[in-house]
Amino acid sequence: MGNLGVLERLLMDVLWDTGQSLPANELRDRLLTPAAAAASRKRLATTTVLTVLSRLENKGFVSRDRGSRPHLYRAVTTRAEHTAELMLEVLGSAPDRQAALARFIGNVSPQEADSLRLLLSPASAASDGARETGHE
Repeated sequence: MGNLGVLERLLMDVLWDTGQSLPANELRDRLLTPAAAAASRKRLATTTVLTVLSRLENKGFVSRDRGSRPHLYRAVTTRAEHTAELMLEVLGSAPDRQAALARFIGNVSPQEADSLRLLLSPASAASDGARETGHE
């Protein structure tokens, strides 16, 4: 899936935070970065936003509803799904997956460790399987 550039990340954050389909101009309006606010409150050009959205569409991050005017853009996946894809991509590139996992687990907080234990427990796995097959 790959990493996102700065503008791509900003646009995706807006889409992920809203959970809605938005036109480019509204995305642009919601995209006032702290640096831009401190400098002069300049907004990005709509053409810049459209270019970044086109790149995101080509990468599979957003879909565009061409049936409306203006076109509406929405995130294809959730932030959590994207994060999981990145983690799996990085883990897949590790020559020693077990060592990478051990290092990762050694750096999580106690609360995160509890979450991992819960997610990996047999009871959790059984209920996940039931949800996937529609038997809960």
